[in-house]
Amino acid sequence: MSYSQYFLFGIYPYIALAIFLLGSLIRFDREQYTWKSDSSQLLKRGQLRLGSNLFHIGVLFLFFGHFFGMLTPHFLYEPFISSGAKQILAMVSGGTAGVLAFIGVSLLLHRRLTEPRIRATSKPSDILILLLLWLQLALGLATIPLSAQHLDGSMMIRLAEWAQHIVTFRSGAVEMLAGAGWVFKTHLFLGMTIFLVFPFTRLVHVWSGFAATTYAARAWQLVRPRG
Repeated sequence: MSYSQYFLFGIYPYIALAIFLLGSLIRFDREQYTWKSDSSQLLKRGQLRLGSNLFHIGVLFLFFGHFFGMLTPHFLYEPFISSGAKQILAMVSGGTAGVLAFIGVSLLLHRRLTEPRIRATSKPSDILILLLLWLQLALGLATIPLSAQHLDGSMMIRLAEWAQHIVTFRSGAVEMLAGAGWVFKTHLFLGMTIFLVFPFTRLVHVWSGFAATTYAARAWQLVRPRG
């Protein structure tokens, strides 16, 4: 492994995660009025509902699928499902969700670039994050035919081992990517880059979406009329 590989897949993940967490905390503390998604629905409704729904349904499935799929140790699911069967399941379900999200983000990107009023009120970061998400989803879909060449699940296990080594601060993470194709590596790098730019874009509203689930467990509020 070259030094650049060690930096990109051994050091860069920690830089991206540190900026992701600290940057989100600092922005919430200092710039709460910017903590929103800046909806453009009032400017034009066309393509928004379909594009947004397809994107959010697909990307939420992909997020949790990647989170649990890559960070769950192999020995926990091995008694119930083989590596090969898990990979086929991931290819089918992830591919379906990926297509939905890709169509959704394509509609949102087309809408933001071609509608003059929305384009005029868009920040550079709005367009940048949509482009990054579009490219990331395209790369993710491109990994499916490559994964079909390793139906024994060997490549999936190596990628998962890399992620687990990173989050548990174990050495040898980079070696797990030996033999991985450039599409897989580019997909990983771009995914880390999205975490890196996350605090500086409208994506921070994702935190609020997850935090909203606490409303289901919070105590009742007592409202009394005045007088």
